[in-house]
Amino acid sequence: MSRNRAYRCLNCLEYTVGREFDTSHLSVTCPNCGSFERFVNDAVFQQYRAFEESPPAEIDWARLDRTEKLTIAERLVRSTKTLADFAIVEGKASVGKGNASAGD
Repeated sequence: MSRNRAYRCLNCLEYTVGREFDTSHLSVTCPNCGSFERFVNDAVFQQYRAFEESPPAEIDWARLDRTEKLTIAERLVRSTKTLADFAIVEGKASVGKGNASAGD
């Protein structure tokens, strides 16, 4: 039996859909707000929200835009990355030392 995973609309942040597959996000039209929007894996959103409420000391969280924050949350939840794998470089988050930016 497959586990049902929740995905949250990034536009209204209220509506969730359930799917039996596990991915970082999907794009569908939200029946709540009507926009064709990215729905983020709810586990990723919960990590993002936790950092919004209590920013991690390891990263200058306030300097990042929402996409960068979600990318960090996604990599923490869905991979073996830790906060030590990220650094702020000229206002952007990057993964590791000399690796591609968190948005790549």
